[in-house]
Amino acid sequence: MTVLYILIAVLLFGVLIFVHEGGHFTAAKLCGVRVNEFAIGMGPAIVKKQRGETTYSIRCVPIGGFCSMAGEDESSDDPRAFTSQPVWKRLIILIAGSLMNFLLGMLIIAVLYAPAKAFISPVIAEFVRDCPYNGPLQVGDRFYSIDGHRIYQYYDFSDYMDNGETVHDIVVIRDGHRFTLSDFPMEKLLYEGETQKRYGFSFGYEEATFTVKLRNVWNTSMEFCRWVWSGLAELVKGHVSVKEMSGPVGIVDMIAETGEQAESTSDAFYSIFYLGAFIAINLAVMNMLPIPALDGGRVFLLLVSALIEAVSRKKLDPKYEGYIHAAGMVLLLAFMAFIMFNDILKLFGK
Repeated sequence: MTVLYILIAVLLFGVLIFVHEGGHFTAAKLCGVRVNEFAIGMGPAIVKKQRGETTYSIRCVPIGGFCSMAGEDESSDDPRAFTSQPVWKRLIILIAGSLMNFLLGMLIIAVLYAPAKAFISPVIAEFVRDCPYNGPLQVGDRFYSIDGHRIYQYYDFSDYMDNGETVHDIVVIRDGHRFTLSDFPMEKLLYEGETQKRYGFSFGYEEATFTVKLRNVWNTSMEFCRWVWSGLAELVKGHVSVKEMSGPVGIVDMIAETGEQAESTSDAFYSIFYLGAFIAINLAVMNMLPIPALDGGRVFLLLVSALIEAVSRKKLDPKYEGYIHAAGMVLLLAFMAFIMFNDILKLFGK
């Protein structure tokens, strides 16, 4: 089964790349930009086919891909060149790849949640006897945020309450309105007849109506975004080493391991595609970081260039932006090679 899970992981990566580059490609075509080549993979081409003005290719290294547009990093007199388009069109084209990855992640979650009959929700269903929080809090209250952190899923409540603090700013949704408890003292207590401390109330289930499913798909997607940002914050703070990061090799191994550890084949596929949804949304968020060579870096420089041109009334030469992205691509590829080398060492170290 390990080989099957590896094949699924490789196929998943291919789909993610195709969807991402397909987003750029579709947006470019709709905006009237000339697309010279649409490629899946990097390196020399294995298969090439010319259709109209665009070359479609599959390349030998199954990592990455690209949508090459006319005038993307250089001046061009072609009215259909990327740099000849207004800023709003270029923004749409640049954002389209990450947007499609994000939507793919949501679609996978929606498919996984489709058979669900009910969801545990962060809504108070009942209090235990003598709970001191019964009054300020009420049955039916939906936790909205704790200390400024949004509560997307029921388990977020424990994550943000069990942080060593005993006083919290809590916002709940009550009768359709937000109700705030500022500097509210709240901690786990030991209740009569019980052996473990707890807050003294329990969460209930919501019937999985179409609206509830949509809300849970959205909340799970937002939860994934928060995990990505939290991971980046831990990396910047030095709490996580760069060596702990994983690239394509490490992620494929993680997916295969997830499948092997599942109790059944159905559980394996559920866990793999749940992880796949996270990876899709992870790629969407990471790609929009303002780093040269990434889509976010291109968006950032596009906005900066547009601002400079608006002030100076002079059009900047796109080749300088091209130099920045070329340098960023070299550094990015070097970083990816470093991560891949670490992933291979981890595999041999198992």
